[in-house]
Amino acid sequence: MTWPVDEERLAHVRQLMAEDELDALVVRSPDNIVYLTNYWCMKGYDFAIFPREGTPTIVVVAPQYEDAARTGWTDDIRTFPHYDADDPRSPPDRALSLALAVLAERDLGRRIGIEMSQNAQAADRMVGEPTVFTKGYFEAFDSVAGEVVDATGLLVRARVRKTAQEVERMRLAQELATLGLEHIGTRIRPGMLESQVGAMFEGFIHETGIGYQDKVEMARAFTLVWSGPGIKTFTATGHRQVVADQPTLMEIWVCVDGYWTDLTKNFCPGTLQPRYVDLLDLLLHARDEALSIFRPGTEIAEIDRTIRRCLAEGGYSGQPDHAVAHGVGVRAHEPPWAHRAIPGRLEEGMVLAVEPGAYWEGGGGLRLEDDYLVTASGPVRLGTFRDDFR
Repeated sequence: MTWPVDEERLAHVRQLMAEDELDALVVRSPDNIVYLTNYWCMKGYDFAIFPREGTPTIVVVAPQYEDAARTGWTDDIRTFPHYDADDPRSPPDRALSLALAVLAERDLGRRIGIEMSQNAQAADRMVGEPTVFTKGYFEAFDSVAGEVVDATGLLVRARVRKTAQEVERMRLAQELATLGLEHIGTRIRPGMLESQVGAMFEGFIHETGIGYQDKVEMARAFTLVWSGPGIKTFTATGHRQVVADQPTLMEIWVCVDGYWTDLTKNFCPGTLQPRYVDLLDLLLHARDEALSIFRPGTEIAEIDRTIRRCLAEGGYSGQPDHAVAHGVGVRAHEPPWAHRAIPGRLEEGMVLAVEPGAYWEGGGGLRLEDDYLVTASGPVRLGTFRDDFR
């Protein structure tokens, strides 16, 4: 689907560029290209050149011209060949040369910002194989720019507050996630493999999502599935069976045309064991305590402190060993991060995943996770699938 130009978003970016006295942003991370142009690249070779004044330029591998022309928020699209019989360089090198030529042609080289310190980037549409930056990449801009600065901080400041269009796109991803979870809920059975559950969800999202309501071009899902004693953080889905009367935890990410959800939901075939009921009640309490202060002006660190205090009072001191809240948008994990030592306050328009969890030695435990929009009147949950699964 071709979304209309998000003027609110682009005006905010240009305001930040003016404050930093930048002539242009040059981005290659797929998430930043989506954010600035609406074009989600098929392979991570492409560029967006976003000037403070004037029309953006998208540099794309030639077969992607039609996609870029149809979805991108610009008419200035330059192409380069994926294979060139006379040029043995890699496609990223050819793309970089074209991007440098565009900067020179458009006289955008006084002061430019590039991505120098991103610690993560989203995948392109083709495969989970991010195209990374090299020393030569960073050095190349010196040939066309009077000053090259790190624009990562500016992009973070821009992206943390979502526009109405961005929230709408994230709600669309949430709708698909809910349909997928409902699909799982009617089919999960003891004895199924964790991998079967994950494959069932991922396949459903891909099949149902593409073309959904005539609004979605590409939908992908990624899962981690753990059942009963197999519930352990930072471990892969295994060949274990779904266990009766214990949770099967699904950590799920759904991406719809570049916008993400980050959710954790649980299912229990049978009657949930009492120890899990007690842990579920504790996590619901910790979540509700955090959401009670989830409003503009609250220190983001207080979300972390509140959840960890509730868990410690319930006997889980020092847990969990993962973040309890973080931003979501054109990446599943992005700033702001809730940590007691990181400054910053909640702002209206931020979207954060809130995920209290606690785990037992040797395996087992629970996590709850939903995505919430910060508003002046309190948190708004973007999804609709239940957390209380008993």
